[in-house]
Amino acid sequence: MLKQVFEDDLLLVIDKPAGLVVDRSETQVTLTLEDLLASKYSNLPIRSGIVHRLDKDTSGLLLVAKTAEVLENLQRQFQARQVKKEYLALAHGVVEQAGVVAGNIGRNPGDREKFTVLDSGKEAVTEYEPVSNFEFSTSNFETIFEDFNKIQIRKLQKMNYGKFTLVRCFPQTGRTHQIRVHLKYIGHPLVADEKYAGRKVYRLDHRWCPRQFLHAAKIGFYHPSKGEWVEFESPLPPDLHRALEQLDHG
Repeated sequence: MLKQVFEDDLLLVIDKPAGLVVDRSETQVTLTLEDLLASKYSNLPIRSGIVHRLDKDTSGLLLVAKTAEVLENLQRQFQARQVKKEYLALAHGVVEQAGVVAGNIGRNPGDREKFTVLDSGKEAVTEYEPVSNFEFSTSNFETIFEDFNKIQIRKLQKMNYGKFTLVRCFPQTGRTHQIRVHLKYIGHPLVADEKYAGRKVYRLDHRWCPRQFLHAAKIGFYHPSKGEWVEFESPLPPDLHRALEQLDHG
């Protein structure tokens, strides 16, 4: 069942759950957002009117156009960087101040399933600002890693594992994996990001966070018919909220 944040005759704003693939592909031909929309609405434009994408394990707000004209209008707004998006991300380490990452993104030559910052890549810009610092309480740390011996615990302490920052991210462009790649690039990969946090760190994260901690929390754009600015918001979903509850403010 799709959660609709807003609907009128021209468009939908959907709150996509984590785990739902947006587009059909050679490897994913059923049970996509595209299929769910097509089964519920007739006469949607190409790609079931989906205006932009979210990764499978990213939750949050997505725009869907009901007509080809509205789809073109919203796509033009994206191209002109008029659409304002805000994501909530839990990053490793202490992010001390706001900043901008301007690093072109392209496919990683060593692993075609990943992306990386490359001079030859496509332009990509992400603004970010820290919200709060977090860390494990002693009791939660001992509970989550109760099967670790003293040597393993010391290794975690040496690698400074257990300090995190909740970050607001404002992507100015829409490259694949953009926020994930840019946060890794500045040394603060997403919590539980299987592709970019590193194998060992991902395994540690996955003990207490079920999936990559990235949520499309807000979106704003000009309504295609009225021309007025509209904004929508999605609260942090329960799985990420529970993960955050295991941490104390740093």
